[in-house]
Amino acid sequence: MGTPRVVVAHRASEYTELIARHGTRGQVGFVLETRGRALAEVDAGHEALEVALATVGAAIPADWRRATVERAELARFVFEPGDVVVAVGPDGLVANVAKYLRGQPVIGVDPRAGVNAGVLVTHAASAVAGLLPLVAKGGARTLDRTMVEAVADDGQRLLALNEVFVGQAGHQSARYSLQVGGRVERQSSSGVIVGTGTGSTGWCASLQRIQAPDLSLPEPTSPRLSWFVREPWPSPSTGADLVAGAMAAQEELAIDVESEGLVVFGDGMEQDRLTLGWGQRVVVRRAPEVLRTVVA
Repeated sequence: MGTPRVVVAHRASEYTELIARHGTRGQVGFVLETRGRALAEVDAGHEALEVALATVGAAIPADWRRATVERAELARFVFEPGDVVVAVGPDGLVANVAKYLRGQPVIGVDPRAGVNAGVLVTHAASAVAGLLPLVAKGGARTLDRTMVEAVADDGQRLLALNEVFVGQAGHQSARYSLQVGGRVERQSSSGVIVGTGTGSTGWCASLQRIQAPDLSLPEPTSPRLSWFVREPWPSPSTGADLVAGAMAAQEELAIDVESEGLVVFGDGMEQDRLTLGWGQRVVVRRAPEVLRTVVA
């Protein structure tokens, strides 16, 4: 086994993004003030991220290899099979990284405990020094989180950790035929969402409260998926009976497109999407990949 490589993934802080957009610190402060916010708040987030990144960097043994990747560069970054990934940022960063991994362990680091939800970033930066040797030796406790995939009939494929969305890019009414659990219904809705147990704490939880309060959502490691139809519109040619449900490990949900320009994206990353035309079919199901998160 070669020298371990640690890949530190992060996303630009809000302050960095604001500077890139407005040019100067003074202008950033002015813009924030007009929106009822203080520059000190943004500074605190930036400083917390910088401290966490420095702490993680210092925790990597000197004789180990290291690499850094920012969220915007993930699609162009090449992960190695033996990498140990440390994701420093909000929970969504871990979901963004997940689709590019194939079993590499992920240590989620929360740079601002109490600000982020902390579902996927469960560790403090100070814990990384102790975790890295454990992970490298295979002695760390991990959780294999179920992922979801969408596969189109032309071979396009999308992988997600939380959920997959199928619908119009602008979330207007989409027309399609839905097939799940042996039932078929033509529908017009603002989209279909299929989620994992990890996604059960986010978008799916909101939909479940409204549409199917008695539906039991899966746990992160469960092979089950849940699905929801947003705002189905009953008409002479479309129905609204299939609105929510659960899918067992080997079940699939199929959508036959009956309008132009439907899109498929995962984990809220709308810019990274599949585009489907009239007559195409997309199948959504449990993915063979899992996200391996380090618990302790």
